[in-house]
Amino acid sequence: MSSNLDHDEDKDKISQELEELASASVPSKLKGIRACKRCGILKTLDQFLEEGCENCDYLEMRDEIENCRNYTTAFFEGQVAVMDPRDSWVAKWLHVDSYLPGVYAISVTGEFDKKTEERLENRGCRWRCRPHEKTGTAAFN
Repeated sequence: MSSNLDHDEDKDKISQELEELASASVPSKLKGIRACKRCGILKTLDQFLEEGCENCDYLEMRDEIENCRNYTTAFFEGQVAVMDPRDSWVAKWLHVDSYLPGVYAISVTGEFDKKTEERLENRGCRWRCRPHEKTGTAAFN
C-alpha cells in the first residue's frame, strides 16, 4: 500500500516539474532582450509587458510599460538556460535555484530607485542588478 502512495507522490512531483518546464519562459527574439533587475530572467520588452515576470509578480510589469522599463535592463552579461533550478549547480551559483525554469543573465547591470529598493527590502527580497562599476561587476545583493 505504501508503495502505491510513494508512486503516486512521485508521479505528482514529475507532473509538476514537467508543467513548470513546459511553461518556462525563453526570449522570443534575439534582439531586444532585457533582464529583470531583481531575478535576472531574460525576455523581450514585449514579453515582460504581456506576461510580466513570473518570479517577481509584485513588480507588476504586466501591462505596465513604465514598470517594465524601470524594472528591466538591456545591460547584462551572458545567459544560462536553467531547466531544473532546484537541482542545478549553476542555478545555485547564480542564486536562481528558487525561481522557475527559464533563461537567466549571468550578471545584471542597473539600479532600482530608492523607493523600489525599500519595497524589496521590506519584502525580504534580494536582487541581482548592480550599478555599473569601472573595475568590474559587484556580487549578488
